[in-house]
Amino acid sequence: MVKRRMCHFHLSGVLVCGRAADLESLPWPGLNVCVSGSATSCAECLLIHPSCAWCAQEEFGAARTLTSRCDLKQNLQKRGCEAQFVESPRSTTSVQKSKPLSSKGSEQTQYDVVQIHPQMVSLSLRPGDQASFEVQVRPVEDYPVDLYYLMDLSLSMNDDLDNIRNLGTKLADKMRQLTSNFRLGFGSFVDKNVSPFSYTAPKYQDNPCNGYKLFPKCVPTFGFRHLLSLTDKVDRFNEEVLKQMVSRNRDAPEGGFDAILQAAVCKERIGWRKEAYHLLVFATDDVPHLALDGKLGGLVQPHDGQCHLNGKNEYSASDQMDYPSLALLGEKLAENNIFLIFAVTKRHYVLYKNLTLLIPGTTVEILDQDSKNVFQLIINAYSNIRSKVELSVWNHPEDLSLAFTATCTDGRPQPGLRKCADLKIGDTVTFNVSVEARTCPAPGTRHSFTIKPVGFKDRLEVAVDYQCDCSCTRFTQANSSRCSTVGTYSCGTCRCEPGYLGAVCECQEGEAGGGQQNECREAEGKQACSGRGECICSQCLCYESEFGKIYGRFCECDDFSCARHKGILCSGHGECHCGECKCHAGYVGDNCNCSTETASCISDDGQMCSGRGNCVCGQCQCTEPGAFGDTCEKCPTCPDACSTKRECIECRLFNSGRLADNQTCQRLCKDEIITVDTLKTDDHNAVLCLYKTENDCVMKFTYSEHASGQSVLTALKEPDCGSAPDALTVLLAVVGSILLVGIVLLAIWKLVITIHDRREFARFQSARSRARYEMRYRTVIRNKKINAHFSFTLLHKYDK
Repeated sequence: MVKRRMCHFHLSGVLVCGRAADLESLPWPGLNVCVSGSATSCAECLLIHPSCAWCAQEEFGAARTLTSRCDLKQNLQKRGCEAQFVESPRSTTSVQKSKPLSSKGSEQTQYDVVQIHPQMVSLSLRPGDQASFEVQVRPVEDYPVDLYYLMDLSLSMNDDLDNIRNLGTKLADKMRQLTSNFRLGFGSFVDKNVSPFSYTAPKYQDNPCNGYKLFPKCVPTFGFRHLLSLTDKVDRFNEEVLKQMVSRNRDAPEGGFDAILQAAVCKERIGWRKEAYHLLVFATDDVPHLALDGKLGGLVQPHDGQCHLNGKNEYSASDQMDYPSLALLGEKLAENNIFLIFAVTKRHYVLYKNLTLLIPGTTVEILDQDSKNVFQLIINAYSNIRSKVELSVWNHPEDLSLAFTATCTDGRPQPGLRKCADLKIGDTVTFNVSVEARTCPAPGTRHSFTIKPVGFKDRLEVAVDYQCDCSCTRFTQANSSRCSTVGTYSCGTCRCEPGYLGAVCECQEGEAGGGQQNECREAEGKQACSGRGECICSQCLCYESEFGKIYGRFCECDDFSCARHKGILCSGHGECHCGECKCHAGYVGDNCNCSTETASCISDDGQMCSGRGNCVCGQCQCTEPGAFGDTCEKCPTCPDACSTKRECIECRLFNSGRLADNQTCQRLCKDEIITVDTLKTDDHNAVLCLYKTENDCVMKFTYSEHASGQSVLTALKEPDCGSAPDALTVLLAVVGSILLVGIVLLAIWKLVITIHDRREFARFQSARSRARYEMRYRTVIRNKKINAHFSFTLLHKYDK
């Protein structure tokens, strides 16, 4: 459905049609910026692209050319526009407040410590033109620390109480090595005393453990109880812990989020100092209740995010409002510069790890079932927090795009990253921030936003104004003779009164109905005004469409024919111009659905996609066969899998290896490690890894992945080391072996000689026997011959 609109001509010879709101809207450019745009005024020209300029010279350009006044600056000057008439403002940055960074917290008063530089910046932005500035952050030494210990006192935490009775003293001794100004506070929670979360029958009001044989006596159920305001008298912490007894609730989840919110917003009661690190340790052995769970108990009112501690320092709205949402928790923690440390048991680690992704400034550590390791856990968490810097943005105007590039201690710029890790106290990191305005707000609008490191009180205030007007508008003339006295002359063009048309408002609407049709054709043989308008005064009057705006010299452009993603024009991350999407900063692609942000692709070790893939549209595409995970961090079959996990085995189990003295061990090695006496190697889904230790022992472990995606390492409790042989035993064994070999060789030699001798003797005997036989034979033969001769002689004698 299309219908006509009101139109008027400009000095450029362009017929502009549409409602006033449409004429002031932003038509974002396509690829051929400036010359292919639809700008008919200086303000519209500046909006097309930051490279576009406008010529306000009165006698400039062809009278009937759309782009005669809006073009690249150098092109305008080549075509005769004098420099003083060229309108091409640029975005600028001005530093308003710049105190130098501090090196140590104790060098000056707490209120003078500076950890971010600069502190105030002013930006003047032209839409589409980026302005950049640098932000430096340096965590100073010896900075005050406030730590509030918030403990789950449900029945399952009874054995944990014994292990934190001296926690205050231990913490104070250790923290004094890190800061000279440390304060400690204490609070506890169970759950809402509302059914079905707790036992509410009259017999359970004073003793929820009534009838429970294993633990027959406990205190009434409560939501949150503030027990000790932050103080440097750590003995009071130990005294309060000694007084505590556990309570009992009905379901497994606890009301810890109610307690976290109250500890964050009740600043005066808790005693949070403005100039200090705020650490909130949340110790529990179960999962938390979330927003909307309260509806099960009839609590439909959302949490208001306010402090509700009564005169007894107990949470008074526990039975009136729902549990707080994650968004509300994150907002209040950030607003009060609080680092939240989840100290949870191993079986709930994955759940709380996922929560840290939704609540900025939050870490999670594994708590032993009886809280024996809580002291070391807190120290590790504090060291981890102090070893990283992450920037957050507050009150971000929707029409501004921000891009961050982090330069950490290695000196390499990391585009898309706004955090640095593995820092030492006193290290300085730099972030380059680029700001781009996508559109122009109402005239005279000024915006501002805040950049602050998560958990720091320091902040950078950024004030923004917009360069959307041309300086030539100061010479605007109403009812100018240049516009036939029926139009307003501004920046070289005429804006005609309703009913008048033409470059100088020389035509009235209705005159010259047909016009010169050839002047309204984009090319020979094409429809006049692209079939989407009428030709009046040799110019196109574009129809109005219910789908959007039709514009251009020949009505060839519109702002609704671009590619869509999930039904949204340009994915909602760009503007449609002449059939092509002009993407906002941070997005690319035909339909602007591909994010250039790479922060989500950075793995815990700081590598892009763990070095096993590429970051495409803000997500890792793993290229290493067998790799998977959000950052391709999981790869049991990769060649380097065993060497990667070996470092975690060494530092977690034996406090050795490359990560032993590095705080990154706790940050990088979050895999579950199971120790066994005998390692099973028949699991086809597990990879067997072996390595040689410094003591020439062999350490064995297997690496596998749970269906949940969690990595599991199963390792021997101790490396396999054969006992060292005794030197005398070795000597005797060697001598004995030599003697044995000698005896064996002699025996063999004797045997060979014996066999040889027997063979020779046998041969001798055989030869001897033959000699006797021959002698006897010869004797017999001789005797026979003698006898025969004798007989013959006798016979011959007798014959005679």
